This record gives sequence, structure tokens and C-alpha cells, in this order.
Amino acid sequence: MTRPMIEARGLAKTYASGPRAVRVFEDLDLEVFEGEMVGIVGPSGAGKSSLLHILGGLDRPTAGSVRVAEFDTPSLGDVELARFRNTKIGFIFQFHHLLPEFTALENTMMPLLVGGARKRDARERALAILERTGLADRLDHRPGELSGGEAQRVALARALVHSPRVLLADEPTGNLDHRTGESIHAMLQSVHASEVLTSIIVTHNERLAALCDRVLHLEDGRLLEREGTAGSSYTNIEGR
Repeated sequence: MTRPMIEARGLAKTYASGPRAVRVFEDLDLEVFEGEMVGIVGPSGAGKSSLLHILGGLDRPTAGSVRVAEFDTPSLGDVELARFRNTKIGFIFQFHHLLPEFTALENTMMPLLVGGARKRDARERALAILERTGLADRLDHRPGELSGGEAQRVALARALVHSPRVLLADEPTGNLDHRTGESIHAMLQSVHASEVLTSIIVTHNERLAALCDRVLHLEDGRLLEREGTAGSSYTNIEGR
């Protein structure tokens, strides 16, 4: 087994809710190794998205440590954390969050332009990744002119355009019909391998989860690992 790409220890997240605090999870440990594709499943409200946001630097933990590659993310300042997200992490969400006034090509170029890349270089890289995701004939279409699956493929291209080391996907097929979702599943597998990514996919879709190297179940603040094939029992991984 290779070294961990993502390592969290004693992770906790609590949100204020009026006069009281709501604890999402506490003392949670997690290791994801370089090159792995890990699925995280669990009921709505269990904290799957919160965990993903913390691992990707979109949110900060209440307690605990997070290391992604060589970065101790909770210790980074806001500017450093933004740079980390824009260079090391690719995000995909249930809703594509494309900018409606820009074309598929412009949306895909955006992370590179924000990072200071030359427009010509950003365009070349965006063209290459959109071609790989099967959208070479939709470059000049805006999000409102794309199907749900096409928009999600643009979102995937945008997540990959800056060559991240880690891909974090939060319900990437949750808003798609079955057939379109299957095509996104296959594309996620393909780019995970070809881009040599470490990937975490939060999903309610058992078929997508079953494609992963490991499946973790988050419920009642505990993280369990599935043993064996789909439908098998789970074992506690905390404290390993």
C-alpha cells in the first residue's frame, strides 16, 4: 500500500443551532491512500458533505487534524487555503454550479484564469479536457443549452483542468437520470485512472459506490468500512 494522500485524525465538526450546538461527528479518523477511489455512503444528514468539505478545505473542522499530501490544511491561512483548493483539489457537486453567462469552454478555463494562467494556455488545456469528456462539439454552448449530463461533464472537466491530485465528488449523479448517471460513473472511473487521482465520492448510489476500491459508511458520527462485497457488514475503522 502506498502512503496516505489524505489523513484525518480526531476530526470533529459542530455547528451552532440557536442556543445549542449540533455535533455532526467527533473523533473521526480517516486514511485514503494515493491512487485510491473511496466511496462514502450513509443517510441524509449524517455529515458526508461536511466531511468532504473539510477534507477539501471548503470548511474548517471544530477539532482534529487534516493532512492532504504535504498540506496541513486547518493551519493554512485563508489565502493559502484558497490557493491549495485551486491547485490541488478538484470538486464536483450534485448541481454543476456552472456560471450561466459563460460557455462550456469559458467555464472550464475559469480555474486556470483565476490561478493566473495565460488565456491561451488555459484555452488549450480546457479544449483538451473537454475533448476527453466528449464535449468537443459543445464548447460554445452555455449551461442553459446543455443537458444535465452534459453540464455535469463540463463540471468534471472544470474540476480536472488544473490537474489536481485529489478529486472530491459530492453526489455527482444525484440529479441525473439512471442512464446519464451510468455514463458519469464510467467517466469518473476513467479519469480517476488516467489522471492518476486520489478520489473520494459521496453517494447514495450503491452501484457507484461498488465501483470504488473501498466503501465507508458514515452514520451516527461513526465511520465504518464495508467488508467484502456489496451488502456485507461494516467494521469500525476509527483508531486504526
